[in-house]
Amino acid sequence: MDYLRTPDECFDNLAGYAYKPNYLQVADGEGAELRVHYLDEGPRDADPVLLMHGEPSWSFLYRKMIPGLVAAGHRVIAPDLVGFGRSDKPTRREDYTYQRHVNWMQSLLDQLELNAITLFCQDWGGLIGLRLVAENPDRFARVVAGNTMLPTGDHDLGQAFIDWRNFSQQVPEFPVSKIIDGATTTELDADALRGYDAPFPDESYKEGARQFPMLVPATPDDPASARNRAAWEVLGQWQKPFLTAFSDSDPVTAGADAVMQKLIPGCQGQAHTLIENGGHFLQEDQGEKLAEVVNDFIAATP
Repeated sequence: MDYLRTPDECFDNLAGYAYKPNYLQVADGEGAELRVHYLDEGPRDADPVLLMHGEPSWSFLYRKMIPGLVAAGHRVIAPDLVGFGRSDKPTRREDYTYQRHVNWMQSLLDQLELNAITLFCQDWGGLIGLRLVAENPDRFARVVAGNTMLPTGDHDLGQAFIDWRNFSQQVPEFPVSKIIDGATTTELDADALRGYDAPFPDESYKEGARQFPMLVPATPDDPASARNRAAWEVLGQWQKPFLTAFSDSDPVTAGADAVMQKLIPGCQGQAHTLIENGGHFLQEDQGEKLAEVVNDFIAATP
């Protein structure tokens, strides 16, 4: 599998992101390997908080949450999905499949030997992360879901998503930082815009970002539909603590929190919250508040 690797200098002096890079190798699915980047902050002997990003962001999105989580004594793991951040970026759209994304992150869990995990997931971080939870239920202690869902293709994804998918395929240049800026309630400054653009020196690095919207199951016979239905069978019996922390200003995922609260037993009795003044990328708008929510949830569900 051919891939690009963003030059290290692209990540120099990013505001609020003075974290040491860590790397591991994962099988690419074609007999070779890809390099995956992840942050590993806080005490190594503490139970991990796994922060999973989505489209088209990377672990930079979590720079406002990490300090508060570490200060509370947690180990924080924030990987960059393949095709994003400091992870390798396969050059062909067809190299990216839903299942491969799950497999690549499964390899990270296995290699880091993560257990007693608290997952926070947003956007595609939930489409991948909730699959990991369902397929490794003994390794996860609790889940916090923010602005995400696990679609099976059996229900209409809504016009907001359809509009986004069409835009992602038709726009001549994929404007990563502008996409994120347009899906936040706050206006991003130049430092933040630079941070989100850093992994993508030119359009050739964006094949993974371009492909992600096409991988969301939109029909019942989608290649990922059966495994996502199987995941829902597990989540439908999930008794461990499950919290929704959605934002108040995200048209794409609005209402998905209510679905989770209805279908996942572990949601019962939890202090579900709606984060005020937060767009789709609520970690950018309200990262410090989200860290407090996660810390309080962990403390309340030992």
